[in-house]
Amino acid sequence: MKLDLLAIAAHPDDVELTCGGTLLKAHEQGYKTGILDLTAGEMGTRGDPETRLRESRRAGKILCVTHRENLRLPDAHLELNQKYKFAVAERIRTLKPHVVILPYWEGRHPDHYVAAQLGYEGCFLAGLKKLPIAGEAFRPFKLLYSTVYYKQVQPTFVVDITRHFDRRYKAILSYHSQFRPKAKDRKSKVDIPLDRLHQEVNLIARYFGNLAGVEYGEPFVVKEVMGVDDVMKLSVRSI
Repeated sequence: MKLDLLAIAAHPDDVELTCGGTLLKAHEQGYKTGILDLTAGEMGTRGDPETRLRESRRAGKILCVTHRENLRLPDAHLELNQKYKFAVAERIRTLKPHVVILPYWEGRHPDHYVAAQLGYEGCFLAGLKKLPIAGEAFRPFKLLYSTVYYKQVQPTFVVDITRHFDRRYKAILSYHSQFRPKAKDRKSKVDIPLDRLHQEVNLIARYFGNLAGVEYGEPFVVKEVMGVDDVMKLSVRSI
């Protein structure tokens, strides 16, 4: 398999909340897309691993991804060790994505920023011919970091997902255990950000869309300089 675009995330539903619209748009443009979830979210207050895996498969179909899988690494116990880095590197060699979307390298949940580092190092190590893992050496061309949770971070660019917002929202709501919990699961003394995100999905997408002069958008950061071929075709008005 050779994917054009692969999104790597710590938990099921992370991709839907951060870059689901971008995956949908890429599919519409004729690209093969995929999702690699690192854990099954088994430490989450709501739901259980098998439920969340079923929900992720349903959401993946809505997002029209060519491939989705879960590495079943331990939720809330992600760490930078050789075993986990090699596991990611092996999947990179198999899926051969041209572009990889990673979580932002800072975050409230430790798994998110560790997933960013695991994704980066896995992508790099996959290109080392002598690495003792299966598959031929391969390294993605581009790494993008989703900053949807960080309004204080200035995006390098914003993807217009206006036409794809409703379908992306449908994919998010596939996670009934997280967003439509049963009455017995709603009561918790632990603050669950997902409760707020459910209401804020629209607001956040509108905020970043406004930055780019569109209705709904998803923001990304890259660490390197972006090249421009034609300055006459730059989007977003300056004044």
